[in-house]
Amino acid sequence: MSTPFIKMHGLGNDFAIFDARRKPVDMPPERVRLLADRRRGIGCDQLILLEPSEKADVFMRIFNPDGSESGACGNATRCVAALLGGSARIDTAGGLLEAAEDDAGFAIDMGHPRFDWDAVPLAYPMDTADMPVAWDELEHPVALSMGNPHAIFFVPDCNAVPLDRLGPLIETDPLFPERVNVNVATVESRDRIRLRVWERGAGLTLACGTGACATFAAARRRGLVDPSATVVLPGGALRISETDDGRLIMAGPATHVFRGETDL
Repeated sequence: MSTPFIKMHGLGNDFAIFDARRKPVDMPPERVRLLADRRRGIGCDQLILLEPSEKADVFMRIFNPDGSESGACGNATRCVAALLGGSARIDTAGGLLEAAEDDAGFAIDMGHPRFDWDAVPLAYPMDTADMPVAWDELEHPVALSMGNPHAIFFVPDCNAVPLDRLGPLIETDPLFPERVNVNVATVESRDRIRLRVWERGAGLTLACGTGACATFAAARRRGLVDPSATVVLPGGALRISETDDGRLIMAGPATHVFRGETDL
């Protein structure tokens, strides 16, 4: 029996979305790996499974191409908001998210960044605002959680960093017991940041919504940017703003690619 899916992307960060709200869809790791494969399957940066929720419009599960599960994905949240009609409450393993239509496409209330070392989490206590660690030229990162773990390195030119080599080393370092998303960022002005991201379980992607939020939060903590800034990723730009109570609002597009069916 064929199972329908929807292919969408946010700034080139692409997803295969399966709706399991009415009929359960089993997604063991080996199935995720096959479906995410760009030569043998549908191909995607993450596979999204929509399930019923008692406290929101939907519960969104996020699977990486290696079969592991993630707690948050900002670009996928915008895509799911588009499927649900714009305004929606979307529950995730990383927390409850509020979505609304916006001039840029869709705006998501991503909640508060969490800077406590055990919230990231790290393997042992450390100052997350200026970590005394380094991997080659990448040093003194900021660490925080946006529902998933992030390490942010501020560098003169993020495009010059060999992230394909350093990303997997940092992702799997024992300092990060749940692995980590690796962000390299260049602050160009008080309202503009350039960013590249090595995503945990996925590798280099064209965009990462939680990475953009985490990088903005890290820049705010170090006093580098104003309460609203554009974060420019290889796939396009996101606008990140901070509310008076410290919550982060991410705004950007969500694009439908095609609908299809697959035999699971």
